[in-house]
Amino acid sequence: MELLKIDFTKLFYIESPVSELIIRGSVLYLGILLLMRLLPRRTGGELATMDLLFVVLIAEAATHSLGGYSSIADGFIVIATLMAWNYTINLLSYHIPFIEKLVSAPALQIIKDGKLLRRNMRRELLTEEELVDHLRIKGIEDVKDIKSAYIEGDGEISFISKKKKE
Repeated sequence: MELLKIDFTKLFYIESPVSELIIRGSVLYLGILLLMRLLPRRTGGELATMDLLFVVLIAEAATHSLGGYSSIADGFIVIATLMAWNYTINLLSYHIPFIEKLVSAPALQIIKDGKLLRRNMRRELLTEEELVDHLRIKGIEDVKDIKSAYIEGDGEISFISKKKKE
């Protein structure tokens, strides 16, 4: 049977230089992380930017190792590089506040004492209609009932009500 004739040495043979694969993975990870950091907070959805980037790049590297390369080892080297960068950036951002500020967007206030902060909303490309939609989902009828609201680093909108909960 022709189906069972698999050349495992060719399947796991490293075709590209390891240094090239590591550099490619590193440049892609760090470059896309930088570009994603420049986008508005809501672009990434509910995932943190680093998590979204990590998932997308791992999927891309896995796709190439399934068909783009003729060697699975090349794909594993790129995936290991991405995993190493993801772990390193997470570790550094935990211990070094400056790195945390570079990779994670801080919360941005969009409502203060019942008033819309339109400049911040414009910066995040958030329309008043979208904000009102989020208010309705949280069961809040009027912007004036909000003490403050923030677009969090992961794109979610959080609200602090003026009313005390009973």
